[in-house]
Amino acid sequence: KGDFRSATMTELTTYRNARSYGFCPGCSHGLVLDALDRVLVRLQWDPAATVIVTDIGCVGLSDQYFATSGFHGLHGRSLTYATGIKLARPDLHVINLIGDGGCGIGCAHLVSAARRNIGVATIVFNNLNFGMTGGEHSVTTPTDQKTATTPWGNTEVPLDIAQTVAVNGATYVWRGTAFDPALDEQLEIALRHDGFALLDVWELCVAYYAAANRVGPKELQATMDQLGFVSGVIKRADRVEGSTALRAVWQGHVGKRVHLTNPLETTFSHNLDGPRAIIIAGAAGARVRTAGHALGTAATLSGLWTTQRDDYPVTVRSGHSMSHILVSPDPIHFTGIANPDALFVLSEEGWEKTAALAGRMDGTQCVFALPELAGRLVTRAQVRSFRPGALKGIAAAGRSLAVVAAGIAVLGFLSPESLIAAAGQLNPAYAQANQAAVRKALAVTDVLFEA
Repeated sequence: KGDFRSATMTELTTYRNARSYGFCPGCSHGLVLDALDRVLVRLQWDPAATVIVTDIGCVGLSDQYFATSGFHGLHGRSLTYATGIKLARPDLHVINLIGDGGCGIGCAHLVSAARRNIGVATIVFNNLNFGMTGGEHSVTTPTDQKTATTPWGNTEVPLDIAQTVAVNGATYVWRGTAFDPALDEQLEIALRHDGFALLDVWELCVAYYAAANRVGPKELQATMDQLGFVSGVIKRADRVEGSTALRAVWQGHVGKRVHLTNPLETTFSHNLDGPRAIIIAGAAGARVRTAGHALGTAATLSGLWTTQRDDYPVTVRSGHSMSHILVSPDPIHFTGIANPDALFVLSEEGWEKTAALAGRMDGTQCVFALPELAGRLVTRAQVRSFRPGALKGIAAAGRSLAVVAAGIAVLGFLSPESLIAAAGQLNPAYAQANQAAVRKALAVTDVLFEA
């Protein structure tokens, strides 16, 4: 009935064999999948703990034929998904099925997976062209071979996938064809390998590539030889698997001790019954992002979930600077802000970026702005202007932080003590000055703002 939770790999393969592949008749993909199926049956891994990751292309149809866990994603990105799965769950058996098209589109991901030696067995279904979309040439199409986009013959040098990953850190690499008698053995070695293993399996796309170039199983091997591409086992090495190496660093076993636990312990309470969105808008160089960081830190110290997204131009110390802060007693699943609950307008540049936004705010929301900017705002929100003169004694670098801290104190959902503590969590070189600025602003809040 399709409930495979307690099935063995042998029982699952019986179910799979009752189905037919959706590939073109004669496609070599089926040979490789049959071999993978036989190996998985022999290994008898828990199907739920075995993850087959695919992307777009003919090979992307493959995961549906296996009653294992699976992940199907974007073209060329399967190795990023596989890497993330292995990092999050190193106990899983992760198998990546990818075509030569995906290797070309995601070549940087391919190289990085090899560099990391991430524990993913990667099987490249290399049929030397883009078979799903009409037989266009790919990064592995041999020179002079004809495809839909190179009817005169390919003029490019093909990518040597196997040697590329071998030289960049993969610890097991093999190249052969879908017709190689050693394929089952090599698949089992790759699946058992503790590190990044890649099998570059050359195949026949009978619909396009083989038909255009009159290529058969023997010609595949001959083409490898003509190109000088070594077949068989190309590399076998011992190196710590990527997720294991990373966890060793995290756990302090290698190099400097690093803690994964959140260093910001909940030490204050909050007065918040739902999410709040705050935007701080000012000028570049005025430490707007620092003010946002302090606000987020204070919220985290108070036991709230917090996100920060900053917006600024590519120029340095010119133009606007904005910080978007979300705080919530519940997990935050979307970090965009369409309509803030509180808006701080700290400069002309900030006004230019947020004037239209303020126009969408209503009477339940609040804007804190310089007096000359407050009068120009067209908004239904409550507007409180602040007197810069009330911040006398606070250096210019600390004024954004001071105004935001005072404004949050007026809103009342965070305690003054959390804001002072958060200021001390910033750059240690400025911790005392930051805390002094916040204390000063909190002491003059009653005269700093006017409605």
